[in-house]
Parts: sequence; structure tokens; C-alpha cells
Amino acid sequence: MKFSIIGTSWITELFIKATQQTGLTTLHSVYSRKEKSAREFAQKHGAMHWFTDMADMLADNETNFVYIASPNSFHFEHTMKCLESGKHVFCEKPLVFTEKQWGKVKHKADELGLYVFEGYRHLFSPNYHTLKSELKKVGKVRSAMFQYIQYSSKYDRFKNGEEPNVFTKEFAGGALMDLGVYPLSMTIDLFGEPQEIHYFPVHLSNGIDGSGTLILEYGEFNVTILCSKIAQATIPSEIQGEDGTWTMDHISPIDKLTFYDRKTKNTNEFAEEQEDVDMIYELNAFINMINQKDKASYELWMERSRQVAKWTEIARKKQGILFPGE
Repeated sequence: MKFSIIGTSWITELFIKATQQTGLTTLHSVYSRKEKSAREFAQKHGAMHWFTDMADMLADNETNFVYIASPNSFHFEHTMKCLESGKHVFCEKPLVFTEKQWGKVKHKADELGLYVFEGYRHLFSPNYHTLKSELKKVGKVRSAMFQYIQYSSKYDRFKNGEEPNVFTKEFAGGALMDLGVYPLSMTIDLFGEPQEIHYFPVHLSNGIDGSGTLILEYGEFNVTILCSKIAQATIPSEIQGEDGTWTMDHISPIDKLTFYDRKTKNTNEFAEEQEDVDMIYELNAFINMINQKDKASYELWMERSRQVAKWTEIARKKQGILFPGE
């Protein structure tokens, strides 16, 4: 298979590295609005073609799928253009920022027999699969706390008066959309849809959420999610049940995964060594889905994407955090 890319940031570099390590697909072309960026990125990574006109890139029939890593606010538009050109799509999170947009993407993909994949690499890693398969060890779940608190490399620029994309409503940035969707997608994948959601953001001077706390109600337990781009955490995440507790050093990736058994008072480590470039796992899942025409997995993963879009939209709008077009 051959692929094209939209976006030339560090995450695209990692994706290309993953494709090189797996050997499952080859970079064919690069799109960037700036000619210099497109040309230099293509030359650096051995792409045969580079474009500054997206329509020209998408008209190339040699490309099987497009990897999208443009700013958040462009994901929906770029995904639709790729689908309309007959290309499968691997889009970095968030795929969309409203449930209505999700519906349009799903309809177009189904209409054309194409596959769309949202890049949640943490949900495809071996250690996460272990957590999910062994979750029952905690017994009845009584509470959970997931955190993704990471000081952004671009926050200092914001404090100096600039407005990087990830700190603007114009580009659908902020703590919830950039980091909070990681633990939120994990919560929904583990426990399903919540009954209710509440978001308590910490607004920066331009109204964007620099950090925030999500509370998801599940009836017999609640999940608390802490997300921030303006601080750095040192605490783990936990799932607490009547019989024990799962502890994770981080959400993405999980490098340490321990279970404390309340009855025996024993603590055991369950994590295994994983690939340094953990995008390999989601890339394998995406390519296998296409090659095997795995509609069952596709429907399952797209439904998870719908739920994440739905609940982030509800949480945002309760706090008046609106993005372009809303």
C-alpha cells in the first residue's frame, strides 16, 4: 500500500517511522501549504511527490490512504475531501469535534466503501489490552481517576503573546481536545457511554481551556479525568474496585501496569515491554482492517469515535467553548 500525508509535524515523523519499521506501507506523497515545507519533508522521507494543492495530491490514483495530522479544526474538512477522492483515511485525534460531523464522515465512508480510522494509539497497545482483558480483577468498579497533564512545549510561546494552534479556539485546541480525549476515549472504551458529563475548565486569557477536570457519571461509580497543557503531573492513574486496584503510570503509553489485590495485599506488575514507537500497534490494526475488510472492528471503533465526539461536544458547550462553525 502507498499513502500520502497532510501535515508535517512531529507526529507525522513518528507515523512515518512506524510505517518504516513495519514495512506495511510506503510514503508516496506529501502535502503542505508551503512549497518549501512540502519539498523538504518529501525529500527527507523519500517521498516521490510533493504538493501544495491538495486536490492535485488526492487526484493521484497511486495513493491508497491519507494520513491526516493537520490542526484539529481541519480534520473534518480534510477527511471529507480524502473520502470524496476515494481514499481511506487515518486521522489523528480528534477526528471531528461534533457528533454531526461524525455522522457526515460515517455516511460518506459507508457510501463509498471506504474506511476511516481515528488515531488513538494508546488503545491498541499490548499493555492496554492487558488492562482491558483483566479489568474484572477489581470486582465491582467504584471509582477511577485518569490524568493526562503535560506541560506543552508551546505554552511558553502563548505566555509571550503568541497564539500557537493548540491554544486557540480557531484551530479547535485546548486541553480537552488535545489531551483530555485520550483518557476520555479510554473511559468510554472500558466502561461505555456515561449517564452524564461535567467539565470544569481553567480558561486562559483568550478563553481556551488550558486545563480542566471532567467528571463522568456511571451510576454506581464516577470517573474523574484531569487534563492540562499548562502543568506537569507526577501522579499515576487508577481504577479502584471492591476487590482491588489497577494503577497505570501513564495513559499513553502505559509502561507500568500494577494490580493491588485487596484480599491478599499483594501487588503484581502486568506490563510487558512495548515498541518505543507505539504507533506501530494502531498502524497494524488500520492496515489489517483494510486488507481483511474487517467491518466488525471498523463499526466498533467508529462507534467509539462517535461517543467521544458526542461527549466532548456536550462538555464543551456546557462551558461555552465553541469552535468555528458552531
